[in-house]
Amino acid sequence: MSATVVKGKRPVGRPRKNWSKSTRVQLEVTDDQQVGHLNIKPHNHARNELEERINDLGESWETESLFEDVIEDIAEDRFFTDVDSVPPEQAVRYRQQLRAVGPQEFCRLTVDSGVITAKKLLTAFGIRPPAFLEGQPDDAYFALLTLALSRELAKRAKLIKYNTIDDAVYLLKKSRNIVVLTGAGISTSLGIPDFRSKETGLYSQLEKLGLGINDPQEVFNIDIFRDDPTIFYSVAKDILPDTKGLYSPTHAFIAKLQNMDKLLTNYSQNIDNIEANAGIRPEKLVQCHGSFATATCQKCGHKVQGDEIFADIKAGHIPRCTKCISALRGNGSMKRKRSYNKSNGKRRSRRSADDDDDDGQYDIPTAGVMKPDITFFGEELPDEFSQRLVKHDRDLVDLVVVIGTSLKVAPVSEVVPYLPPHIPQIYISRTPVSHINFDIDLLGDCDVIVAELCRRAGWDLKHKMVDPDQMVDIKLEEGYTSRHIFTTGDSIKSRSPEL
Repeated sequence: MSATVVKGKRPVGRPRKNWSKSTRVQLEVTDDQQVGHLNIKPHNHARNELEERINDLGESWETESLFEDVIEDIAEDRFFTDVDSVPPEQAVRYRQQLRAVGPQEFCRLTVDSGVITAKKLLTAFGIRPPAFLEGQPDDAYFALLTLALSRELAKRAKLIKYNTIDDAVYLLKKSRNIVVLTGAGISTSLGIPDFRSKETGLYSQLEKLGLGINDPQEVFNIDIFRDDPTIFYSVAKDILPDTKGLYSPTHAFIAKLQNMDKLLTNYSQNIDNIEANAGIRPEKLVQCHGSFATATCQKCGHKVQGDEIFADIKAGHIPRCTKCISALRGNGSMKRKRSYNKSNGKRRSRRSADDDDDDGQYDIPTAGVMKPDITFFGEELPDEFSQRLVKHDRDLVDLVVVIGTSLKVAPVSEVVPYLPPHIPQIYISRTPVSHINFDIDLLGDCDVIVAELCRRAGWDLKHKMVDPDQMVDIKLEEGYTSRHIFTTGDSIKSRSPEL
C-alpha cells in the first residue's frame, strides 16, 4: 500500500512565476507525428492588460498565493459539459497553439482580440471557473488564466507519435531499460486499501476513528509518533500487510519485465513489501517510502526483521526493543514486578498509555520503542532514492511506466518530470492525472490492463487472478487521441439494460 509519508510535502504542478520573452518551446506537429522545436521570437505589440498581469504576477505574491491555493482544487482533468466551455477538439488546438507561439502572443490572439473570454478559455486548460468569481467582469479571471497557462507550459509536452494501445505494446516490447513507478493501486486487488480514495481509503477511515488528531495524515507524523506512539499503533494492525506470499497480477507484470531483462528500476511508493513476494530483486527495487520489512529502535538504533514485531502490532501492543531491555537487565534495571499497595491489596498503577497488556505489570523506564522502517512525514527519504535516480536511471531509461498512483506528493511526484522529456511515458490507473502529460493513458483496473498488454505482446502472464477468457472492452475517451478506458466483461454486463 502506498504511504504518502515524505519530508517537505508540497503540491505538485506548481506553476512557474515568470516566462522569458524568448523561450524555446515545444510544438506538437500533427502532420508528421513528431515533436518539433521552434525558437519563438517576441512580437513587438503593445502589452495588453493580461500580458501586464503575466509580468506583474511574479512580483505580486499575494495574488499568486491566492490563486495557487485555488487552482489545484478547481482543476479537473476532463472537458466540461455543465458550464460554457471550449469543445474538446478546440481545447486541444488551444493547448498546441500556446506552445507554438508562446504565452504573450497566445493572449493577443485570443483574449485581447476578443475571440474568447478569459473565463471560457480557462476551460480549455481543465480549469473550472470558480464560483467566487461568478458575475465579475472578465478581467477578474486574468490572474487565474495566467496561472493556468503557466501550469500548462510547465508540463512536459506529449510525444504525439504515441497514442494507441498497440503503441504501448510496441514500446514495452522494444524497450530495454524501463522505469516503473508504482503506488497503492497495484495492491488494492489483494484487499489492501489505498490511502486517498474517498470512503474506502485509509485516511477516510481514520477520520471516523476519533484519534484526537486534526488530520489523519498525522498518524504518520514522526514528531507525533515520538511523542505518543499509541496513535500509530492503534491503527498499525489495519495497515500491516498480511499477504502470506500473495501478489497481484500487476506485481507479476513488473517481475516479468525484470525476468525479461527489461526492468531498469521499480520505484515503489508502497510500504507493504509485496514486491518481494513477486520476486522483484532488491537491486531492481527502490522503496521510496520504506516498508514493514524491517524495524528500528527509536532509542538505540537496533534494527530487526519486521516480522519480529508483527505479533505485538497485531495484538495492539507497542513493540519494545529487546536490545534495550537486555541492556537494562545488565545494568540492574531489568523489569521489576510492580508492588502491591498493602492498604488495599491492589497493585499500584503506574501504567502509561503506551504500555501493552504484557508489560502492564512491569516498570520499563527507558526501553526504546520499535518503529517499522516506513518513512514518516518529517523523515528523509532513503538516500538510494535520489542517488539511483540522478546517477543511474536518468541516463539509461528508455521508457517510463507509472501504475496505480496519482503522483500527488513530492518528491516522488517529481521523478517523472525529472526524467528526459523525450522518453515515452505510459500511465496506468483508474483515474487520470492533470498535472503531467503522459503519452498514453490506460484507465481502469491495473491488473486487467497489464494482462491485456501482455496478451497483445504475446507474453504469458501466469497468475491465478488472470482469467484467460476475460472479456475486456476498450473505448477511446471523447476528445482524446491517447486516453483509453478499460472495462471488464462483468462491468460491461452491469451497464447493459435488462432485456
